[in-house]
Amino acid sequence: MLALNTFDTFAEPLVRYFLGIFFLMIGLQFTCRSLGLSARMGFSFINYGKKASAGWWHRHIFNVFRTLILAVVVLRIFVDIDPWLGVFSSLYHGPVLITGMVLLLLSFSLVNYLQAYMHEDWRSGVDPGQDRHLITGGPYSRSRNPVFMTVMLGQLGFFLALPSVFSLVCLIAGVTVLMRQARIEEKALSHVFGDAYEAYRRRVSRWL
Repeated sequence: MLALNTFDTFAEPLVRYFLGIFFLMIGLQFTCRSLGLSARMGFSFINYGKKASAGWWHRHIFNVFRTLILAVVVLRIFVDIDPWLGVFSSLYHGPVLITGMVLLLLSFSLVNYLQAYMHEDWRSGVDPGQDRHLITGGPYSRSRNPVFMTVMLGQLGFFLALPSVFSLVCLIAGVTVLMRQARIEEKALSHVFGDAYEAYRRRVSRWL
């Protein structure tokens, strides 16, 4: 166990328990929301894409890392596995851990806001039907991919809440997958909405 000062002694167990509960609740929320939408609307809002396509691989890579993260943060509540995670002792201090926790909460709040803003047009992955509206107002007037940006913010938050080799690999992999997936989804939207999307693309940046 790392040597901790007084504030660290308070923050460390707080963030440790927070991570386990937070990611467990994220998994339950996403699963139950997806199942509820599918039962109500008669189709899945989660789209993997064609087998072995780039989008299909992105989804599976994301699922693998999401499962690993959940397993790690829950297990470390009960077992000290930090030496196996390659914790960065220079960053493992209260202010950094709390900052990570705050960023995770901010990301969670923003993702929920953005998904609610999209309402019935929300999808995870490329919808083969693509019978949605092209949303260009509100947060989408400032960025073409605000959801991906807020997820990246959460990935940064996870790294700060558990600064380690493990979380750094998760951060790099997650950001890489999201950046690649953004291009795939934009290409699909351009194919469906044509000139309207091209005008939107010229007016609004991919990120900020």
